[in-house]
Amino acid sequence: MQKIYIKNESRAGADYGWLKTHYSFSFANYFDPNRLHFGALRVINDDEIAPGEGFPTHPHRDMEIITIPFEGGLAHKDSMGSAETVSAGEVQVMSAGTGVEHSEFNASETEPVKLIQVWILSRAMHLSARYDQKRFDEALMHNAFLQLVGPDEEDGKLMIQQDAWISRGRFAPGEKTDYRMKKEGNGVYFFVVFGKGTIGDQAFETRDAVGIWETESVPLAFAEETDIIAIEVPMLEL
Repeated sequence: MQKIYIKNESRAGADYGWLKTHYSFSFANYFDPNRLHFGALRVINDDEIAPGEGFPTHPHRDMEIITIPFEGGLAHKDSMGSAETVSAGEVQVMSAGTGVEHSEFNASETEPVKLIQVWILSRAMHLSARYDQKRFDEALMHNAFLQLVGPDEEDGKLMIQQDAWISRGRFAPGEKTDYRMKKEGNGVYFFVVFGKGTIGDQAFETRDAVGIWETESVPLAFAEETDIIAIEVPMLEL
């Protein structure tokens, strides 16, 4: 079993007034040659966007982009004709494929929106672009990992064009579980929304992250109420 640990305080942060963000990996003006990616996982941006503010229209390609709001709602418009608001409790996926332009703005004029956005490399270049979103039953996350995103649409998951899975669980103090890899050779990156516990032999706290690979399963134990997201990806060398 191999491991990396990214402590919350070690993430790069930026405050643009309208946007407060923390980068888990190199992004925009932040560059760290030791934090370029975790396998096919390229970006986890932890964003707080001010009321009425957001990102004007901009392009993407050959990337799977997953948005998970924690508070508030994000208004999305794109060149495929999608115009939706994704809110806390929902997940949005966009396969940029051959190319997509989109904008993202806080849907509220009074409250911030808080979210993470995850970028995963697509399994191939020049795939078809697509968009989808879905609300998930939070009760199914109680003391268990609920699959939100995967490489197919079975079991109500959102589909992305990569052999990658995103799951989320909310665990009570004293609970234990094992995360089992969906595909041989993959690794899993755990992002802690809030909480405290251990992943393998690594202690974690709120907004920490732990990446694990070269194993079939990972034991987790929770010392406090914990909300945690598991991002399983192929361990690509970029």
